[in-house]
Amino acid sequence: MTRIGLEIHCQLALLKSKLFCPCRADYRGMAPNTNVCPVCLGLPGALPVPNAGAVRKAVEVASALGCQVPPRIAFFRKNYFYPDLPKNYQITQLDVYGPTSVGGGGSVSVGGAKIGIRRVQLEEDPGRLVYEGASEKTAMTLADYNRAGTALVEIVTEPDFDGPARVRAFLNMLAGLLEGLGAYEPGMEGAVRADGNVSVAGPRVEVKNVSSFHDLEKALEYEITRQQSLDSRGMEVAQETRHWDERRRITVPSRAKEGAGDYRYFLEGDIPWIELDAESVAQIRSQMPEGPEQRRRRYLGYGMPAQVAGVISSDPRRSRLFDAARDGRVDAELANMVATDVSGARAGVGPADLALAASAVAGGRITRAAARKVLEAAAAGRDAGEAIEELGRAVGPGELEEAVRRALEAEPEALAEARKNPRAVNYLVGAVMKRCGGRAEPSAVLEAVRRAL
Repeated sequence: MTRIGLEIHCQLALLKSKLFCPCRADYRGMAPNTNVCPVCLGLPGALPVPNAGAVRKAVEVASALGCQVPPRIAFFRKNYFYPDLPKNYQITQLDVYGPTSVGGGGSVSVGGAKIGIRRVQLEEDPGRLVYEGASEKTAMTLADYNRAGTALVEIVTEPDFDGPARVRAFLNMLAGLLEGLGAYEPGMEGAVRADGNVSVAGPRVEVKNVSSFHDLEKALEYEITRQQSLDSRGMEVAQETRHWDERRRITVPSRAKEGAGDYRYFLEGDIPWIELDAESVAQIRSQMPEGPEQRRRRYLGYGMPAQVAGVISSDPRRSRLFDAARDGRVDAELANMVATDVSGARAGVGPADLALAASAVAGGRITRAAARKVLEAAAAGRDAGEAIEELGRAVGPGELEEAVRRALEAEPEALAEARKNPRAVNYLVGAVMKRCGGRAEPSAVLEAVRRAL
C-alpha cells in the first residue's frame, strides 16, 4: 500500500524583513552575501528578535488549513552541520512540551479525500549553495547567505496521499490558498518547495531537491516504482534521503535518514515563549482574506455551475478578476470567460475590458471566438471597444450559406469523407469558420454544414 506524506516550505518573502533580523526578506537580485547581518550570520552576541508579521502570517496559514492554534509557541535549535547553515543550527519549532508549533491537527479535502495536516511551524531558511566549475578538477561550491534567516512556514501533512496525482492536486490547491493569503507571489523562484516521504511496503524514503510540483509528481512516480521493484525481488528498502536528478529523471541516494535525536533539539534560550491568546487569534482569523472554499460557496450561491465555480475559486487571480469585473451583477457569460479564456496572451486583461467583452457576447454583438480576440487586443494595450466594433458584425444567414458553399467547393476530398463519416465534418466546420473570420458561432456553422451535406 502506497503512503505519501509531504513537507512543504513556503517562504514569506513578501514580508519586509527576515524572521529574526531586519535584513530584507526578498533577497532576489542582490549581490551574494550583501543581505546579511550579525543576527542571520549567527555572530557571537547577536540576539534574534521574532518577526511579529511572520507569526501572524503563519497563524493565518494554520487557520486556513483547519488547524488548532495553541495558546503559546516556542522555538528550538535544530543542530546540524552543512555549508549553507551559517550558525551550524537552525531555529525552528518542535512539539516537545505539547503543541507548541503555530498549528496542528488540521485537515483539508482534495478530490473527496481527507488530507490531515500534522503540523504548521515557523522556521528560518538556510543559505544557498552555488555549484560552479566545468569539471571535477575545477568544481567548487560557493555559499550565498542572502537567503539565510528568511521566514519559512513549514506544512507537514499526514501520510494520507495514495498517489502522485493526488499530491499534485493538493499542491495546486495549497499554492492558490497561500497566494490568496498573501504568503507568496507565483513566479518567485523557490518560494514554495515540497519534499515527499514515500513508503510502499517498508521504511519511508524522503525525496528532496525537487524544483517544481511537476517534478515532484514525476519523482514520486519513479520512487514508487523503485520501491515496488525492490519489494517484488525480496530486497530491502533502505530508510534514507534521496535527491531528484533532473537530468536523468531518477532519484539518487543522498544520506541515511536522520531521526529527531540526531538533530539534538533543545529550547532556543534567546527567544522567549510567545503568547497567542484566544482574542488575538480570533482577531487574526476575522481579518483573513476569503479562502478558496468560501469563494466557491459564494459563487455557487450566484447560481454558477459547480465546475466553473471550482476553477475560478481555486485561482486567486481569476477570482479577483471576476469579482472586479462583475460589478455586483451575476453574469454567466463573464464567469465562463474568466474560467476558460483568461490565460496565455489574454492573461493581462483588465476587469473593465473583460466585462465589456462578456457583455458584447451576451448581447449577441460578437461571438465567443471574437471575444477571445478582443481580450488579446485589450491585453496588448488596444481599446477593447474598438476591437469589438471591428469584430462585431455577425455573419448573416446569407453570408454563412455562401461561406459554406465556397468551403465545400474548395474541399472536395473533405466533402466526400464527411458524407461517408459524420465525424469528419469538423474539418469543414473549421474551413467555414476561417472564411467567416471568426464572426460566426461554431454551432450555427455546424448546422449549416450539415444542411449542405
